[in-house]
Amino acid sequence: MPKANEHHRARRLALQGLCCLDVQGQRVMDLVLAFINECHEAPGTLAEAHQMLLGASNNRSQSDELLGGQSQHWDVGRMALVDRNILRLAVWEMAEGRLPHSIAMSEAMLLAKEFATAESSRFINGVLDAVSKRLQERGAAEAP
Repeated sequence: MPKANEHHRARRLALQGLCCLDVQGQRVMDLVLAFINECHEAPGTLAEAHQMLLGASNNRSQSDELLGGQSQHWDVGRMALVDRNILRLAVWEMAEGRLPHSIAMSEAMLLAKEFATAESSRFINGVLDAVSKRLQERGAAEAP
């Protein structure tokens, strides 16, 4: 089982791939996956990066719908490239139940500190807090 640092490295690779796909479109998916494969990481880290990239990419519209409803005054398309892809990755992880919401939010903050602007952490934290509450409301509504 990969360690926390390996999960973070996988998340970093997935974020880079998501940003590339956001700019270039889905047509470069094979190139992005090849980029990940060429990184000097453990096989488990690479496999996890693939899973994160594909999962977040395949669920982009659902994530964007959630994000658009929670980020006041900010259309998803107007968000900074890195910010919106950090958010998409975190929302996918939260919605899929891959991580507790608080850990997904913490991981997003780490990525923001590494790749985004100084103001991004506060923005991302606020949006993810609202998304987390919305997902919890949905879960309670769907419970038998």
